[in-house]
Amino acid sequence: MTDFKRTLITTALPYANGPIHIGHLAGVYVPADIYARYLRLKNEDVLMIGGSDEHGVPITLKAKNEGVTPQDIVDRYHNIIKESFQKFGISFDVYSRTSSKTHHETAAEFFKKLYDTGKFIEKTSEQYYDEENNQFLADRYIIGTCPKCGFEKAYGDQCESCGTSLSPTELINPTSMISGNQPVLKETKHWYLPLDQYETWLKEWILEGHKEWKPNVYGQVKSWIDSGLQPRAVTRDLNWGVPVPVEGVEGKVLYVWFDAPIGYISATKELTPEWETYWKDPETRMLHFIGKDNIVFHCIIFPTMLKAEGTFNLPENVPANEFLNLENDKISTSRNWAVWLHEYLEEFPGKEDVLKYVLTANAPETKDNDFTWKDFQTRNNNELVAILGNFVNRALVLTHKYFDGEVPAPGELTNYDKETLESISAIKAEVEKSLDSFRIREALKNAMDLARLGNKYLADEEPWKVYKTDVERVKTILNICLQISANLTICLEPFLPFSMERLRGFLNFTKQDWSKLGWTNLIPESHKLNKPELLFEKIEDSVIEVQLKKLMDTKKANELAEAKAKPAKDSIEFDDFGKMDIRVGTVLEAEKVAKTKKLLKLKIDTGFDKRTVVSGIAEYYKPEDLIGKQVSILVNLEPKKLRGIESQGMILCAENADGSLSIVEPDKKVKSGSEIR
Repeated sequence: MTDFKRTLITTALPYANGPIHIGHLAGVYVPADIYARYLRLKNEDVLMIGGSDEHGVPITLKAKNEGVTPQDIVDRYHNIIKESFQKFGISFDVYSRTSSKTHHETAAEFFKKLYDTGKFIEKTSEQYYDEENNQFLADRYIIGTCPKCGFEKAYGDQCESCGTSLSPTELINPTSMISGNQPVLKETKHWYLPLDQYETWLKEWILEGHKEWKPNVYGQVKSWIDSGLQPRAVTRDLNWGVPVPVEGVEGKVLYVWFDAPIGYISATKELTPEWETYWKDPETRMLHFIGKDNIVFHCIIFPTMLKAEGTFNLPENVPANEFLNLENDKISTSRNWAVWLHEYLEEFPGKEDVLKYVLTANAPETKDNDFTWKDFQTRNNNELVAILGNFVNRALVLTHKYFDGEVPAPGELTNYDKETLESISAIKAEVEKSLDSFRIREALKNAMDLARLGNKYLADEEPWKVYKTDVERVKTILNICLQISANLTICLEPFLPFSMERLRGFLNFTKQDWSKLGWTNLIPESHKLNKPELLFEKIEDSVIEVQLKKLMDTKKANELAEAKAKPAKDSIEFDDFGKMDIRVGTVLEAEKVAKTKKLLKLKIDTGFDKRTVVSGIAEYYKPEDLIGKQVSILVNLEPKKLRGIESQGMILCAENADGSLSIVEPDKKVKSGSEIR
């Protein structure tokens, strides 16, 4: 095994067309942050690199829909994302962006070297072109009918109804999203990275040389290589991105998949003039923390780019995670089915570590996993509060109660005392073993075993009882508990940094490096403790119910948005329609019908009389809000008794997809009795 001098950690660049959600955090940023903090505690040379991915078609589409520039979009979301990461405590050494000048220059230089050394192949192909707007259309700018399922708004690259990957030419009745016209096929020239030429090398480098990679990563890479690799375009016709640095080429940019990973390099350049040490020195270990949707880019395509360039290190490991679902449904930005980080930080102030803990304990390391608000509450209350918080609080409170907040000197140790203290080093070894293998979820469980150890020891020894007969023994018990508490501030620092900072404050204890974990004399006798507070607090059912309602409201809104109108009824003769006499009436009185939930009794001025109408709108309108309101009323409907009240007509309502009713009314006030034609 290579003994590296330093580690470069890269984290997948979040796409700057929306905020960060828990899926991003669980898949990439929380595990990367834990690992980086662990290495820093070991005093290792480590850099953690991040930034926003700001090019590509979805951003131009969003800008077009909002009537702003792509730069406006990426500025907005880059700032939201960066601020959210900072508040949440993701400890980037640099968080940059791909619209920066440094990145454009770095990406252009990288492309130019491969271009000048003949590493690309040139191909001319036919692509859809919008003649009215004089531009080639990216796949996402084309919609049409899916040939697989018949969905009428499938994109040129994928049908979001059935999930089938498509090419634009497969669409039935393709339409330009820019002009609304049918596009034409036109020849265009692009450059391609010939992945097929690197198949033999990739097999040797990954399939033979990196069998230690996680099974989900290794398996996906093997499947791609075994299926045969094809040349992949590195340029596209678009006006937003890094311009292709070739003379005589206009309206072409680097494909976003090509320029985005170069963002790791440009961000490191911005951070330090010694950037080449982290990218080109063979004694640097490079790790890519990503989600499974990025495996092919970071294990096949980006390494091929680096290999073709010839001077850069290749990744030593790519510990990719699977996906996190939300309440048994796939997280979706477009459907707003997510827990957004910036909203969580506002709604759960001071609980950054609670979310980190739950996402780590539930990390989708080898298969997709599910986040539920009930599990969030349970883990907080039953683990953080009842185990970790309970232990340190009792140890501190008892020390203040019995020894005025001063660390007591230990006496002679029992066998149980010795076993307990020896277990700290054993737990340290297990945590290290898990972290070094990128089993972050397992590492957290092992680290929490230290809190479980302390909790069990305190419960077994019962110093509150022993104090009545043996004060000296209580000194030993509490000293051991405080040494465990001090060790917890090291062991859990990578996982719960905000909480461990607070705990160090209670202990009046400075931050220690990883080598001190396992020491049983971290806090000297007579050391003065500060007044403790609760490290964690219970989360009540009412708090969780608010979050669940928020999700249910989102689900209802999505169902409404996706609901299709009922088909039209059978045709009728014009004379049939003419028989209906619909007028504008004004509500004079309104009251609920006793012992009913849905019925209101209305008195309506029809212009030629004042009549009573019973209407089933009580769930949607308060009686007092209807007074003076104008309605559409069918006046020649045969009267009918409802709950003993004769109803003399029917007011017209629109029924929404969820069954809710809205009164049909004129958009401006008219004379009562006006006919509706």
